[in-house]
Amino acid sequence: MAGNTEPGKTPRDKQEPPRPGSVRPTSRRLLVAIAVLGVAVGVTLVQAIESGGGVAPTVSWLTLVAWMFLAALLFAAARNTHQRIQVRRERVEPSRAVFLLMIGKASAFVGALCTGVYAGFALSFLQAMGSSGPRNRVIMAGAAVVISVLVVTAGLLLERACRIPEDPDETA
Repeated sequence: MAGNTEPGKTPRDKQEPPRPGSVRPTSRRLLVAIAVLGVAVGVTLVQAIESGGGVAPTVSWLTLVAWMFLAALLFAAARNTHQRIQVRRERVEPSRAVFLLMIGKASAFVGALCTGVYAGFALSFLQAMGSSGPRNRVIMAGAAVVISVLVVTAGLLLERACRIPEDPDETA
């Protein structure tokens, strides 16, 4: 028999099904798949716009500031929620906990998609880095990729902070 398990415990490599009313943690593989899909969307979008005679959009400073603000809010919410639920073990109203959990999950998904789209934008202009226009586009899109990854991270931290800690009395 592989692995030492106590009676009533499952080995770590086997996931037990979620309890009724519980939500599984966001899959990292799914986030990577969403980001890869975003890269394809970003590259295709730039090619479609330019083949139609248009000019591909650029990432503005305002976009970067807005994404940074969102990331900061999510990190603050994750820290506050972690302190309340995990550290101080305060009871949180269920509707608020569900709201925070869904905000965390949605932020991780949207952040992953935008990470991919911005990476697709950067890849589209990478071959023309010699001139200043494409170089600025690559730099701004690259900064947006980094900030989008921060949004994903903050969303995952918020989701994790919403976990109900195990009761030490029940595990005895």
